[in-house]
Amino acid sequence: MNTSLILENISKHITLTEKETERFLSILEYRKLKKKHAFLQKHELVKQIAFVVKGCLRSYATDGKGYEHILQFAPEDYWITDIAGLISERPSLLTIEAVEDSEMLVFSREDQLRLFNEMPKLEHFFRIITEKSLAATHNRLIDYMSLTAQERYDGFCKRYPNLIQRLPQKQIASYIGVTPEFLSKTKSELLKKR
Repeated sequence: MNTSLILENISKHITLTEKETERFLSILEYRKLKKKHAFLQKHELVKQIAFVVKGCLRSYATDGKGYEHILQFAPEDYWITDIAGLISERPSLLTIEAVEDSEMLVFSREDQLRLFNEMPKLEHFFRIITEKSLAATHNRLIDYMSLTAQERYDGFCKRYPNLIQRLPQKQIASYIGVTPEFLSKTKSELLKKR
């Protein structure tokens, strides 16, 4: 189990001692997930948090017509869960599945809370990433309300430059809130301008 990426991610915000690092690593479970397989199903109780080591996951909600609305992509070095379901201990409103064959380090909410008591600095770390996630969601909502589809696509390209070629156009369209046909037209217009 390669843990260097998750430790680098944590070290951006806090410093763990050798003993704390060993304790943190002891709760991690290495998991592989095949493309299109779910890490979390809608209506399932949210009990775990995942850190993506390899591949890419996505979280999405499905409306009454069966249309998927993608909330997040989580490529390598990203965290993913249904935070609302995790905190409220309610069934998930989201599905989280692998966009590609993926590898993750996973741990339970129960273990996380136990570690918060043992190592308050880990609670500080997760507060930081939760706040950053909240701010990103807030900014994405503002972008959705105030930017054109083309501007939202440009923003997506800047945020996830390594995913443009890895993701199906249908999923990118869902993330920015347009149809695949509209995205295709937008991309064509962008190419003409360049």
